Amino acid sequence: MNVHQTNYRVIYADTDNMGIVYHANYLKWFEVGRTEMFRAYGLTYKAIESRGFYLPVAEAYCKYLSSAEYDDVITIETSVDTSMRAGMKFDYRIFRVEDGENLVRGFTKHAFVNKEGRIVRPPDFIKALLKKGLASTRHHKIL
Repeated sequence: MNVHQTNYRVIYADTDNMGIVYHANYLKWFEVGRTEMFRAYGLTYKAIESRGFYLPVAEAYCKYLSSAEYDDVITIETSVDTSMRAGMKFDYRIFRVEDGENLVRGFTKHAFVNKEGRIVRPPDFIKALLKKGLASTRHHKIL
């Protein structure tokens, strides 16, 4: 399975008063992973929406394995499962770069909807983009 990787440095605002990453930020980083994957493959979420398609989250799952802390550099690994008929499933793994410790794993499932809010199958331009993008592994850094 090909994965896209995005690095991120944990900032103070991401943590609670103990210096540990607040749990909801991992879901935010799932979004960072998938938007940066699309960007690396040549299409932004904004461009998808400008074509009249939206990907609302239908389901999210996050398994917490260990904690990230302030100033850790983490890697968000994102892969896509295109087997859903009217949507997509993205799988994630977040780990600390320094020691490789797996911090979180999870997924999000997204419906594809048109401007009228009707569920539709992923459009051909998305299928082609993912086929091309998944043919190579990409790495994008945000530090």
